[in-house]
Amino acid sequence: RCLEFLEIESNESVQPGRTLLFLDEIQAAPEVLARLRYFHEEKPDLHIVAAGSLLDFLLAEHDFSMPVGRIEYLHLGPMTFEEFLLARGEKRLQSFLSELGPSDPIPDSIHSRLLERLRVFWVVGGMPLAIKNYIESGDTRMVAQEHQSLLQTYEDDFAKYEGRVHPHRLRKVFRRLPALIGGKIKYSKIDPEERSRDLIQSLDQLEMARVLYRVHHSAGNGVPLGAEADDRDYKPLFLDIGLVSTSLGLDLVSQSRVEDLLMVNEGTLAEQFIGQHLLYRGPSYKRPELYYWNRKEKSSSAEVDYLVSLGHKVLPVEVKAGKSGRLKSLQVFVAEKKVPLAVRFNTRPPKLSSLETAVRTLENRPFLLLSLPLYLVGELDRMVRMAFESEIDET
Repeated sequence: RCLEFLEIESNESVQPGRTLLFLDEIQAAPEVLARLRYFHEEKPDLHIVAAGSLLDFLLAEHDFSMPVGRIEYLHLGPMTFEEFLLARGEKRLQSFLSELGPSDPIPDSIHSRLLERLRVFWVVGGMPLAIKNYIESGDTRMVAQEHQSLLQTYEDDFAKYEGRVHPHRLRKVFRRLPALIGGKIKYSKIDPEERSRDLIQSLDQLEMARVLYRVHHSAGNGVPLGAEADDRDYKPLFLDIGLVSTSLGLDLVSQSRVEDLLMVNEGTLAEQFIGQHLLYRGPSYKRPELYYWNRKEKSSSAEVDYLVSLGHKVLPVEVKAGKSGRLKSLQVFVAEKKVPLAVRFNTRPPKLSSLETAVRTLENRPFLLLSLPLYLVGELDRMVRMAFESEIDET
């Protein structure tokens, strides 16, 4: 009878094999999630998508039998930079990125054009409606309005968390998060008057709502990186870079060059941009996860912005807010963990270099440094494979 009622409500015919049934905000009707098993058994040709901003809360608290083996979970993040280019109709520019090699030259005019597109993306972000509004109007004020509306909607939703954590505390943590990106979480920076236990509860709820992502420290000795993760040591990532920009009061007029945006909060936007792309670089059926590395010896501290894995290899990733920057921490990780390749993102064209570490307390080690412009983050895996292949060819 459900399909019959839906057809009456929509005045549309539901045809298995041709109709996509999209059930949004499904947490408002938990019984529908339980009934998905019957759709699978009785209408296996009917394609159904169920989504919801608070779906993780429903999955954590459900008191019904889940349709095991009948549901495929997919984790979707914001649109990527390359998807943004495609949405703008710049398929040739996106194809150029997808075919580029790790040492291929990029004409200055194309490099500048890509940095300009990057500047726009950092303000517009990857939320689909914000991108749609920008493409249709070209007006970033409409984008900011959409962002503010979305941020307000999240805050209004905090009332639904009543009983788990106080909405006022959630709101306070939510508003502080964009300014804390890139640094290890210290609860005193959120609110020195609040107990850490209460703030942790708020952060837990925001993570379940997919507004916050925790980038945990990993020892980085091998894969899986999560096997050596420290749940108490983490950096925050926000949902989307466009929402971060709006929260920080940034716009395209005041930030007329990409370099202006790069220096905001000591590179906050650069870390957010790379982080949200790395977070969702894997297949959509895998829960997104991301790690960083922090050497905790007081006499020789070091920190690598992100750690990712590719096959059985661990890749250290540094994000530099300008054209250059020292690689002390990256060299420490390479020498200590004996990894063959490291990645640096900055604003320069791609370059593959054979280097040797120079860490006073550790044995020098040769390694490959793959330097990529920030706009090539979506091509990271392919670039790394090509870098390894080029090393094999040379030997």
